Amino acid sequence: MLSSAVFSLALPSCTPDPGQEDGGGSRSGNEEIAGRWKPARWANLDEKIDQLESIGYAAGTVLAGDEANVTAHNKKQAYQGLNLYVSGHAPEAILMDMSGEQLHRWSLPYSEVVEEVKVGAMEEKISLDFWRRAHLFENGDLLAIIEGHALIKLDAQSNLLWAFRDPAHHDLDIDDAGRIFVLNRKAGIIERIHKEEPVVEDFVSILTPAGKEEKRVSILECFENSKFAGFLDKMNIDGELLHTNTIELVDARLADQLPGVEVGHVLISCLFLDSIAILDLEAEKVVWARKQNWIWQHQPTVLDNGKILMLDNLGGDRRFGMSRVIEFDPVSGNISWAYDGEESNKFETQTCGSCQRLPNGNTLITESDNGRAIEVTVGGKIVWEFLNPHRTGEENELVATLFEMIRLAPDFPTDWIGNE
Repeated sequence: MLSSAVFSLALPSCTPDPGQEDGGGSRSGNEEIAGRWKPARWANLDEKIDQLESIGYAAGTVLAGDEANVTAHNKKQAYQGLNLYVSGHAPEAILMDMSGEQLHRWSLPYSEVVEEVKVGAMEEKISLDFWRRAHLFENGDLLAIIEGHALIKLDAQSNLLWAFRDPAHHDLDIDDAGRIFVLNRKAGIIERIHKEEPVVEDFVSILTPAGKEEKRVSILECFENSKFAGFLDKMNIDGELLHTNTIELVDARLADQLPGVEVGHVLISCLFLDSIAILDLEAEKVVWARKQNWIWQHQPTVLDNGKILMLDNLGGDRRFGMSRVIEFDPVSGNISWAYDGEESNKFETQTCGSCQRLPNGNTLITESDNGRAIEVTVGGKIVWEFLNPHRTGEENELVATLFEMIRLAPDFPTDWIGNE
């Protein structure tokens, strides 16, 4: 789930002695301090900025059940392919078959990407050693996001090819020329937002195939430069401003039906605005945006029919959990399909999560907080289920967050497996 650090600073606890009034005074060393205290306001601005930039996710906080790995597989109705996933258990991505057998693994700890791992107040309870998202190339190379810290590219043997050592986060996409579009962020003072408090601003970074940054565009400024500036009325004025969590390149499926939208623009999701938007990165402005009755959404993705599939984290029917996956018309907003779960099999993930429409019409859904992925039919029948086998705790009672499960085609090239 989202660490509490997303919303508040990890401050030292200060408990006044019974019967003491709020007061002043000073002591040194480990002497007991009387009165009521809190850290000086922005005593160290640089440290506060570092803390904001290290916002992250807990590796796993939900109680685990007894079952693990692939627990359901209807071979006739499920789309047969390969599965790639990343989770909060380790800095790795795993490729497995439909039965859950591991075919390949990529792994690289954060300590091998940077010369020194800085652990600030906000990171004391947040493990840096997991990947948030991964993209697999046909030759076995892999892109992986170390949440809030770096984007890396590995070969099939997990050798580091390059690293973009910037606070990349959440999501990426790649165009036909191999350029990489990745979400990025920076913390600092933005006086028009708050004259004294640092905030986290989201960006889109465009990288060459070799990981060199060509351009960086402020998502905040894209809204401010457009007729959709009013969407910012709901924006936070301290801490994280937008919490952008998805980026996808726009093609003709959307460009043909939305005025002002062109191929090469990017579709994003801003969780704290409960909104999705399309950015023109050349003009640096929002050209389309929409919000309706979804709450804290993730993973809007365009379907072949021109509609958008999206995970609505908190807008679901509470009888069936709190989450749902919806398919809706980007022009009218009308919902044509939804999966809400059911009373006996609730579907809920307060944070993260993803969805993927498969070639056979089924939908693969990642229920991140519960470490679960399910494939459901149009009628809502579960035909494949995976429960994250990575557990921790004194009695293995916690399940690692399953950030994303991706289904690859059955003919996806794998001839590089075993070539050490």
